[in-house]
Amino acid sequence: MTEFRNLPKVDALSRHPALAPFPERVRVEASQRAIARLREMVRRGEALLDAAEVATEEAQALASYSLRPVLNLSGVVLHTGLGRARLAPSVAEHVAQVARDHSAVEFDLEGGQRGDRQSHVRDLLCNLTGAEDALVVNNAAAAVVLTLASLCAGRGVALSRGQMVEIGGSFRMPEIVAQSGCRLIEVGCTNKTRLSDFAEAIEGGAAALLRCHPSNYRIVGFTQEPSLAELSALAGEKAVLLIDDQGSGCLVDTTTFGLPRQPRVQDSVAAGSDVVMASGDKLLGGPQAGIIVGRGEHLRQIRRHPLARAFRIDKLSLAALEATLRLYTSGQELEIPTLRYLNRKPEEVKALAEAVAEGMDRAEVLASSSEVGAGSAPGTGLATWAVSLDVGDPDGLAQALRRARPSIVGRVQNGRVWLDPRTLEEDEVPVVREVLAEALTRQSNPR
Repeated sequence: MTEFRNLPKVDALSRHPALAPFPERVRVEASQRAIARLREMVRRGEALLDAAEVATEEAQALASYSLRPVLNLSGVVLHTGLGRARLAPSVAEHVAQVARDHSAVEFDLEGGQRGDRQSHVRDLLCNLTGAEDALVVNNAAAAVVLTLASLCAGRGVALSRGQMVEIGGSFRMPEIVAQSGCRLIEVGCTNKTRLSDFAEAIEGGAAALLRCHPSNYRIVGFTQEPSLAELSALAGEKAVLLIDDQGSGCLVDTTTFGLPRQPRVQDSVAAGSDVVMASGDKLLGGPQAGIIVGRGEHLRQIRRHPLARAFRIDKLSLAALEATLRLYTSGQELEIPTLRYLNRKPEEVKALAEAVAEGMDRAEVLASSSEVGAGSAPGTGLATWAVSLDVGDPDGLAQALRRARPSIVGRVQNGRVWLDPRTLEEDEVPVVREVLAEALTRQSNPR
């Protein structure tokens, strides 16, 4: 076909001036990809795009990082796909400094000998939670596996059927217990588990009572479960362990944000849990990390387990966690973006939405609801305001916004594109407006 013969050669296209800023390998691969795209357009009988423009687009994609910044306007504060908690600016600066320079990760600057990386966060966590000791690993699932493998391997662990959750990526609590080398003893029913069920499990050989916060769902209606205090009393009476997978890592009173009260790490410690595990990147508002706090004798045993090194936290996450915890200890926790976003009043969010939508004739500011996300406060919404865009191709616009630089992630609902600015900073509003205006213009005037 004539159209195929008119397509440029790879070597000729790779020498186009528009590709000059890119390395040779990128220029050649981008040209190959561009010509392949143009060939497909010919096969479909579509009008051809400019070859140099297509090649430049491909070159930019090849030369760009795939893990890149995103503006989260999805309406989910802790969006797992978008990295969950956004770090505070002071925390990010500290991480950048630790990444750029050599740092005393495991070096005692006083004695000049090898140190312990846990020393950077141990006292902070103990002070905040009231625990005797603390250990941090790379994520919460690792914290659960390490704790059970260290304290309960080869023995029975009692878990309510109502708490046998499946977390992201199809990881299930019964499987995690099995991989830890423990024997799972299922107790109670999905909606009702009584203290007597746990007592029977102890008679059946349970060496530990495991409580798992059902972080990503709620059971409502005809329900019952024993409190931590009741489980603690039973565990103490029967000389077994009480292990609490607390989940969100919450350290604050969430009722001040208009949310139902969420379990706090310090509350679990005060209730008598022997060991408590939690996430660092959920309601705590820090980096991905698995936090383990509890009684000193148990933490010492956990620390000695071979998996403790396999699951150890890296220096950048450690730096971020220390800096985040210091914001709590200094009374500056509302500098943590997650907590600040949850604390935003609807009128503040509305003002941001109006600033984004100003002058755009296809945009309305409408009442909506934000989610906490990441399995925290399931089923609970936060009253919010969002920019609602009534366009001919909402999926196309949402995709264009995701492909932009920077990427903007909203949601498509009821045939509209919704952009919830609850997690948007004021200085990011002009950026959103610019990207959105360009995307809308392109959709109205396709080439």
